Amino acid sequence: MTRFRIFAPVSVPSTAPRAHYSYEMEALEGVDAEIVECHKTEEEFVEAAKEADAIYVKGVRITRRMIEALDKCRLIAVGSVGVDYVDVDAATERGIPVTNCPDTFIEEVADHAMMLLLAAHRRALEQDRIVREGRWADGRLQLLRIPRLMGQTLGLIAFGRVARAVALRARPFGLRTMAYDPFLDELTIAGAGAEPASFTEVLRSSDFISVHLPATPQTIGMLNERHFRQMKSTAIVINTGRGSTIVESALIRALQEGWIAAAGLDVFEVEPINADNPLLKMNNVILSPHNASASARFDPARKRRVGQELALVLTGRWPMSCVNPTVLPGSGLKRWQPISMEHGPNA
Repeated sequence: MTRFRIFAPVSVPSTAPRAHYSYEMEALEGVDAEIVECHKTEEEFVEAAKEADAIYVKGVRITRRMIEALDKCRLIAVGSVGVDYVDVDAATERGIPVTNCPDTFIEEVADHAMMLLLAAHRRALEQDRIVREGRWADGRLQLLRIPRLMGQTLGLIAFGRVARAVALRARPFGLRTMAYDPFLDELTIAGAGAEPASFTEVLRSSDFISVHLPATPQTIGMLNERHFRQMKSTAIVINTGRGSTIVESALIRALQEGWIAAAGLDVFEVEPINADNPLLKMNNVILSPHNASASARFDPARKRRVGQELALVLTGRWPMSCVNPTVLPGSGLKRWQPISMEHGPNA
């Protein structure tokens, strides 16, 4: 019998599980572990949970009740940057590490944020429509009202890895960059090429505001009507973080009433977006289906990283990236990383 059983709650079971999890199993080769798919419903999960040595989360919500049913689970591994699918507080109370993939999709998301910024600024969707509708002369007239990109200010709300990569991309376009992040000191922000600023300064001074907040109890609804009213009427808001960090009704009103000029959104309060959402009918909004991290390397990179975390913990070592690192000293796992990784519990 296999020593370790990794439960993967899924909506639709894989037809060929061994091939489906080949990337994860690269790191698990020699660990004597298997990935077992189980139904995602809370009731069915709770019934089977006692057998799980680890949980592999792929977009399925893991609730407090599901976590409290775990008897011998050593790890909850999430195959994304965000861990809002998991009740991290419940896992921490049970002493179970929760890992994510914080550095796997940085370049893709930064590229996507810049794409949304440039497309919204140059009114790419409207320009395309003008050509298709035979209104050739209208295109130039529209852009004559839009300032040049060079010399404008990009404000970043949260200055993690993706935001820093966006700042790097913005520099050749001649954008001045400022950033707000209460968890970073000014020297760190300045060292990454941005001007440290307060939240209010970013809102009032920026021509582009790029939001990179994770979904936490402190950030849910962080940008509301009061904040949109502080922005320039010419400002463009970009969000590639989490939809729940912006009060969407306030954003919609800001766009409808001209408090801000435009938006580029990859994430939304409700996903998939509802068919009656006013954002779908706005000419000054460019949308994408929460796919900023996607590229040809997306699945292999994400799956290999999850496999590495599972292999480390199941063989008694600290994971590389733990979102609740306070559980590690009492976990019985061994700290092993000899060189600083700049991020995570082994730093």
